[in-house]
Amino acid sequence: MTRHKVIIDTDPGQDDAVAILLALASPDEIDLLGLTCVAGNVPLERTQTNARIICEVAGKPETAIRAGCDAPMRRPLVTAEHVHGKTGLDGPDLFEPSMPLTDGHGVDFIIETLRREPAGSVTLCTLGPLTNIGSAFQRAPDIIARVKKLVMMGGAYFEVGNITPAAEFNIYVDPEAAEIVFKSGVPIVVMPLDVTHKVLATKPRVDALRALNSRVGIFTAEMLDFFERFDVAKYGSAGGPLHDPCVIAYLLQPDLFSGRHVNVEIETQSELTLGMTVADWWGVTDRAANALFIGQVDADGFFDLLTKRLARL
Repeated sequence: MTRHKVIIDTDPGQDDAVAILLALASPDEIDLLGLTCVAGNVPLERTQTNARIICEVAGKPETAIRAGCDAPMRRPLVTAEHVHGKTGLDGPDLFEPSMPLTDGHGVDFIIETLRREPAGSVTLCTLGPLTNIGSAFQRAPDIIARVKKLVMMGGAYFEVGNITPAAEFNIYVDPEAAEIVFKSGVPIVVMPLDVTHKVLATKPRVDALRALNSRVGIFTAEMLDFFERFDVAKYGSAGGPLHDPCVIAYLLQPDLFSGRHVNVEIETQSELTLGMTVADWWGVTDRAANALFIGQVDADGFFDLLTKRLARL
């Protein structure tokens, strides 16, 4: 059994919360070195609070959580309260967490950890805008070659955009950081909207989580009850897509997913398509592949994995 040393970079968000819970429920496979928080779905003050709430709900208050960047590298912050609610975790009754933030800046932690751990041993799991990672790579380029791989939720190709007609939210918020990451040479696995829109939190799937009758199961179901309302109304789907947990599920059970190694470029200039992930899915350019771009998922297998794991907490 492979045990992955992991840093999760996150902007919780209900779907981020489910991803974090899935990682915390899988200690045999996930050695979670720490969480780093970034501004995205909601401002940084709220994302770092939400990360601590999630860890307390999971009964894991010893988890190291550090606050990172509070704004994109070159742009004003765009947030998504219209999707996630004012707190980012609307749905369940929230509380003020008692566990403290860990001292130090998230970007410093990423740099120091990659320098300290054996080269090629740490996987970066990114669930939000790539500001912390892009900043770390720019400030300390020596760490780039030390990353085992980076598994991200971000981007889209066939599904195009969810925040603009062309761009997915995480990439749109900080396209310059995304460009740094995609040009870095780090092995990248991308969970775009093309796959996450196939992982729908339908009523039977949410009810199965609620039926766990645990604090985690009920908290998760209440989050998803709120979270799905936006995308169900927008797409007319049977449930809201559960984006970020695909990143952790890929580490746990990669055979649930399939995709292609393609070239992905980030649009940083156009007002019309800013933040677009231009994926050469059909191989029509001579640009070298720089990412495994996932397109298919066994959704039933995904929810079976998620429900069984959350039952452990």
